[in-house]
Amino acid sequence: MSESNRTRRRPLPPPPREPDLDECCGNGCDPCVFDLYEQRLERWEKRCEAIRQAQESRP
Repeated sequence: MSESNRTRRRPLPPPPREPDLDECCGNGCDPCVFDLYEQRLERWEKRCEAIRQAQESRP
């Protein structure tokens, strides 16, 4: 494998967009748009970590 293939990194996906404050209606919805954002953010962080670990484990 060439050096350029070994050093090539898979780009990380873009983070989820954080909702604007006015996207929450303030009525205590369950789930709130901010709850959904937090869930997406957690999944994104796990996905990025998995990509990083896979890249580090490559020879």
